Amino acid sequence: MPRTKGGTVTHRRHKKVLDQAKGYYDRRSTTFKVARQAVDKANQYATRDRKVRKRNFRSLWIQRINAGVRAFDADMTYSRFINGLTLAGIEVDRKVLADLAVNEPDAFGAIVDKARAALA
Repeated sequence: MPRTKGGTVTHRRHKKVLDQAKGYYDRRSTTFKVARQAVDKANQYATRDRKVRKRNFRSLWIQRINAGVRAFDADMTYSRFINGLTLAGIEVDRKVLADLAVNEPDAFGAIVDKARAALA
């Protein structure tokens, strides 16, 4: 029985990594050993930053809500607004509240009024 050489499998494995490294500079896109290191590191960043992206968006939503609340009531802060929503029994997530604050200021103003009334 003739021996089997692994060139096809190795070539396929190398090609897969080099395809992922397309667009990288210098040897990072052409040399398997360097490209594998770059792709592995990029995948580590991608895995980590999927969590970080969620944090960043929540922070952005909170900033937008805070700015929207202060535009309607200069004395009210974000934390007091969220407390007022809880007391009023309004369950709207921060993503929707931020979208309302930016795109539907009238509707957001009505929610601020309800929260203010619940606090009083």
